[in-house]
Formats: sequence, C-alpha cells, structure tokens
Amino acid sequence: MKKELIAAYISVIMAMTFWSLTYVWYKMVFEFYEPITTVLLRLVLSSLILVILMLPLNQLQKIKLKDFKYFVLVTLFQPFLYFLCESFGVKFVSSTLSAVIISTIPLFSPFVTAYFYNERVMKFNIMGIVISIIGVAMVIFERNENVSATPLGILLLFLAVAAGIGYSIVVKKLSGKYNSISIVTYHNIIGIFFFLPLFLIFEYNHFTSTGYAQKAVIPLLELAVFGSSFAFIFFTYSIKKIGVTKSNAFTNAIPVLTAIFAFFMLGETLTVIKMTGIGLVISGLFLSQVKRMPRLRRGRIYIRPNE
Repeated sequence: MKKELIAAYISVIMAMTFWSLTYVWYKMVFEFYEPITTVLLRLVLSSLILVILMLPLNQLQKIKLKDFKYFVLVTLFQPFLYFLCESFGVKFVSSTLSAVIISTIPLFSPFVTAYFYNERVMKFNIMGIVISIIGVAMVIFERNENVSATPLGILLLFLAVAAGIGYSIVVKKLSGKYNSISIVTYHNIIGIFFFLPLFLIFEYNHFTSTGYAQKAVIPLLELAVFGSSFAFIFFTYSIKKIGVTKSNAFTNAIPVLTAIFAFFMLGETLTVIKMTGIGLVISGLFLSQVKRMPRLRRGRIYIRPNE
C-alpha cells in the first residue's frame, strides 16, 4: 500500500510538471498555428502514439457500450469545454486574475467529491488548499499586471473550473473499470471529433496557408507525448489511488513550477515574494494531503454529505 501511495504522489507530481511545461511548448507552437489547430494536432499525435505503442502490448481495454457515455462526458469536460472556456475567458480577464480563478479548482472539488463519492476531507485539508491558493496568488500577482475583468470573462473561467472538476469526477468513475492508458487513449480519440468541426470552420484556411512548420514539430510532439499522454495517464492513476481532492490540490503547483521553469529556461527572475509564495504553495500542499493530526484527532471534523 505504501508503495502504491508513493507511486501515486510521484505520478501526480509528474503530471503537474508536464502540464506546467505545456505553457512553454504552447508558446512555441502558437507562433505558427492557432489554438484549436494546436489542440487538434496534439490529440491526433497523442492518439497515434498511444495506439501504436500500447495496442501490441494489449494495454488497451475494450470499452463496454454502457460506459461509452462516460468517455464522451470526460472528453466534453476536458479538453473540450475546459479549453474553450479558459481560452475565451482569458480574452476578457487579465491573465493574473484568470490564473487565480483557475487555481480555485482544488478549493471547490472537496465539496463535489464529498457529495458524489463520500470522500472524507478534514478542515485542515481545506486550510492547506486555501494556504496553497494564497501562495499561488503571491506568485502570480508579483508580476504587477493590471487586473481587469468582464462578467462574461469571469463566467467563462468559472465554467472552466466546473469543467475541470467534472472531468475529475467522471475519470474517477472510469478508473475503477479501466486502466489509465485506455482512458487517456479513448479520451484523446473522442476529443479529435469534438475539435475537428471547429477546426474546419474557423482555422482550416489559416492552417493550409501556414503549411508545414518545422520549428513547431518538436514542441507539438512534446505536447502530444508529455502533455496529452503521460500527464493524463499519471493524473488518472493518482485519482484512482489518492482520490479527486488530493490529486486536484496539486494543480496549484502548476504556476509555481511554471515560474521555476521560466527562471531556468526563459531567464525570468525569482523575487523574494515569488519564493515566499512558492513556500506557501508547498506547505499548503503538504497540509492538504495529511490524513490526520494526532493532537487534533478529537477535534477533527469530516466534510461528508448528510452529516
């Protein structure tokens, strides 16, 4: 059991690492292709890679007809609705405030998972998530960006938050029946059919005029292999082993990891405020994962439905 827990935590950390790096890879690809085109290519490449590698190894399980609707629902939540709502929401809301809103996913997910799956979440777990979000805010707001927003933009971003939570809820249901590789492979294949109509309507002409861009190939492959394949496989595995709430808590590490990668790869500075925020995020993450505190055992309160 301890080995499984260690593997689960390593998996979720790896998933967050890959997702934080996607911001760097996206920036490279966006110099040549539009967002919907990028996501579609990312899903196509990821699906091909997973099928070619995993089918000979008999790692792809057949989908039962009664479960197909859940695979469609998973894909609808993420990447489809999450990507669209986040992308368009950022157009109407400053990137600073957008990142803070998205970072509330771990704050809301305990209440949703308590309702659907009866996951026990203690008050100090919630406190750890709140501390982590404060750390995220310190890392982000230190950039001194103007904070602007419109009601439509805020609504879209909170819809993205809802989609992110919905994805985690449905994935947990599927993870009890299918392995992580199967879930991610089918999730990516179905995602192609969600994005293809949008690509043909809005971005096909731009794609054909741009043509083959050699400099975009490597970051596209990195997005496909690490961002759309391994990251989702690792995240799905962690949800199965440690639950939705504890896995989602690690999403607060993404801005922190991005700041660290930006320091080494893009030459951005790490100020005292940023480092303090990083420390708060890490502290909050540890607190959000604790199962119990011996001295507070008598005073612990579980958040569960109908209690």
